[in-house]
Amino acid sequence: MEKSFRMELAGRSLIVETGKMAKQASGAVLVRYGETVVLVTSTASKEAREGMDFFPLTVDYEEKMYAVGKMPGGFLRREGRPGNSAILNARLIDRPIRPLFDKRCRNDIHVMATVLSVDYDNAPELCGMLGASASLGISDIPWDGPIAGVRVGCVDGKFVINPTQEQLKVSTLNITVAGSETAILMVEGGAQEAPEEDVLDAIMFGHETIKELVAFQKKIIEEVGKPKRTLIFPEIPEEIKTAIYAYAERPLKEAIFNPDKLTREAHMEEVRKEAEAHFKEIYPENGSDIAECLNHLTKEIVRHMISVDKIRPDGRALDEIRPISCEVGLLPRVHGSALFTRGQTQALTITTLAPMSETQIIDDLTQETEKRYIHQYNFPSYSVGETKSSRGPGRREIGHGALAERALIPVIPTVEEFPYAIRVVSEILESNGSSSQASVCGSTMSLMNAGVPIKAPVAGIAMGLVNEGEHFTVLTDIQGMEDALGDMDFKVAGTAKGITAIQMDIKIHGLSREILLAALQQAQKGRMFILGKMAECIDKPAEHLSPYAPKIITLTIPVDRIRDVIGSGGKIINKIISETGVKMDVEEDGHVYIATPDEEAAQRAKKWVEELTHEVQVGETYLGKVTRLMKFGVFVEILPGKEGMVHVSQLATRRVEKPEDVVHEGDEIMVKVTEIDDKGRINLSRKALLQEKK
Repeated sequence: MEKSFRMELAGRSLIVETGKMAKQASGAVLVRYGETVVLVTSTASKEAREGMDFFPLTVDYEEKMYAVGKMPGGFLRREGRPGNSAILNARLIDRPIRPLFDKRCRNDIHVMATVLSVDYDNAPELCGMLGASASLGISDIPWDGPIAGVRVGCVDGKFVINPTQEQLKVSTLNITVAGSETAILMVEGGAQEAPEEDVLDAIMFGHETIKELVAFQKKIIEEVGKPKRTLIFPEIPEEIKTAIYAYAERPLKEAIFNPDKLTREAHMEEVRKEAEAHFKEIYPENGSDIAECLNHLTKEIVRHMISVDKIRPDGRALDEIRPISCEVGLLPRVHGSALFTRGQTQALTITTLAPMSETQIIDDLTQETEKRYIHQYNFPSYSVGETKSSRGPGRREIGHGALAERALIPVIPTVEEFPYAIRVVSEILESNGSSSQASVCGSTMSLMNAGVPIKAPVAGIAMGLVNEGEHFTVLTDIQGMEDALGDMDFKVAGTAKGITAIQMDIKIHGLSREILLAALQQAQKGRMFILGKMAECIDKPAEHLSPYAPKIITLTIPVDRIRDVIGSGGKIINKIISETGVKMDVEEDGHVYIATPDEEAAQRAKKWVEELTHEVQVGETYLGKVTRLMKFGVFVEILPGKEGMVHVSQLATRRVEKPEDVVHEGDEIMVKVTEIDDKGRINLSRKALLQEKK
């Protein structure tokens, strides 16, 4: 049966429709917000997968180019693999819904958001998130929702829910908050060096609207929701659990407590193998139970050490940061490079500068058509001592690169201040947690080493959490084991003044304001410590660019003279490029960018452009080239592509019968502008200059 539900959200109508489309899915809703329309479906397999040791949830976000009236690019003219925007939005939806599933579930669950229509003032990804929650809620899939998400901006000092595109242009915050009725589940976004208190207030402001959206969904679920199916999970026999805990707890605890990741993992593996061999002889039919029990024991030991004993696996204090080392200028031929090492996490970051013509072209559903500053993140398998073929960036790499990019955008100089396209690549050489934030630190130093005049250094740090009952423990600079076995991964990046990027993922059912405040305050202390360490290595941008970086000269010409520089079919600009060897871009607003490592070539090209766009004035003198001889006079090119006429009577101080008696084609002569008529024709005189010499 078709149903439609409506509420007002930030002054706009939000409509959720059910029972009309995709009726064979476990749950399906059509979400309309303004003129944005997203179809979201949730489906679960009937049977659980055998032999699987993880929860198989997949979230896809499909961008259809027809949603904004565009044709897909490429020869096929159809959508292909998801772009960065789609991948980031899929992650945005995945992260708040995942913690509310039972992790013992082994049934495949697929949530798909298909974007059908886009109104730029109403974000389709937020509709997708709401739709994911509503479709799961009305389906028979067991799930502990509903949840919702909103975007929070800050315009003129006031928080705004789901700001429009015009509001976002002037907003000092752009943070997406997702949560349940009682707690925060996810935070993602950026800010213009915002104080921690402002960010926290924005999160809690967003949560008030989330509560309204959750209440709205509860009404929908109550009216059209299906009964939830019952999933049966195998239980580990208590006898096996008790025996394994008694046998392996002490040696496993000793193995876990080690400052070196590889040594710790080797010792833990020895204990696990010995315990598995011992108990498989006793319980030959319970191999998977034994392995699962050892996993549970490992998690309980680590969490008890942190929450009760206040000891971390590597022996650090709860707010202690691992040893940091920094180095810049490692690679001689690149434009900028830096190596940032924090404990056993290491990022090598390289900066490349290029002319503005090499900005990244964007072809997705957003209004963005090009990107001038690009940050990319690579995570090879050797960084964690594993073997795996490289198949290009996955969702994790794209997400981490976007986070580091967002952290630095507020400090990147404008095109007017620094007319370059900028690409930064972080190669993770070693990883034991917090590699994305190591990338932020390394990128800051690499940009400064390249001579990019960033407004302030940016550092990042990852915070963790172990939440046991009413007690919680916040960890600074978490390592891999603390991330995997803890309850939160809270990344905060910023300058000394405030936060520029924030990302929070949790594995429990939500966080309170108290926990968020403690994490933000502890992160701020850690960030200041890291900024100090970075400043010891490099505290300001280099004064000069690398000799291998292109030198860019910028000049501005009248818009109505752009055609004089381009020429018919690009004839003039191509001639400048071929004869000088420079790269040259002419923008629609009249900005001209000339790029080349050769300073002399750049100056030649600049002079050429200036001459092409120079407005000839009466009284000016030029050394011109004779191009044509006529009976009545000669034509002289005084500037590239610009000619004037010298009448035969103006060629000399004496009487001249024929022009060829004085000059020939190709001769260079000095002439003076004597008149520019109402049609723009230029009259020149050689005679006037000869008379002035007398």
